[in-house]
Amino acid sequence: MTLSEGKVRLKTGAKRASLTLLQAAAICLLAWLAHALVLYLALPVPGGVVGLGVLLALLSLKWVPEKALQAGAAWLLGDLLLFFIPPVISVIQYEAMIEQYGARMLGFLVAGSVTVLLGTGWVVDKAFKFERGLHLARAGGRL
Repeated sequence: MTLSEGKVRLKTGAKRASLTLLQAAAICLLAWLAHALVLYLALPVPGGVVGLGVLLALLSLKWVPEKALQAGAAWLLGDLLLFFIPPVISVIQYEAMIEQYGARMLGFLVAGSVTVLLGTGWVVDKAFKFERGLHLARAGGRL
């Protein structure tokens, strides 16, 4: 590899990384705005759910193209495991509270996780079927 090829690779990598960070920041900004909206309107749903709905609407209406958030979303999903480190540290820090309320908290965590997983799976399934229908309709129009 020559020096000029290395510079080109470095520029391309830096451009891709900055684009990914910008997209991830946009997703975080949307989540923060949705959370602020939920707090302001005192809505009984979490801000993440509102943010997901807004993002789904923006993508469905094509006001935000899929490619505008694809790299940032892939990066966030790929490093999702890192978001579990703070809860693990808090478990170590509040050991007495965990001993007193641990079983009840574990029950709520499992029930909440199952609910979120089922809800997410249902939404992804519906979105996938909707997207597949659009794709088939486009392909049918071309034939």
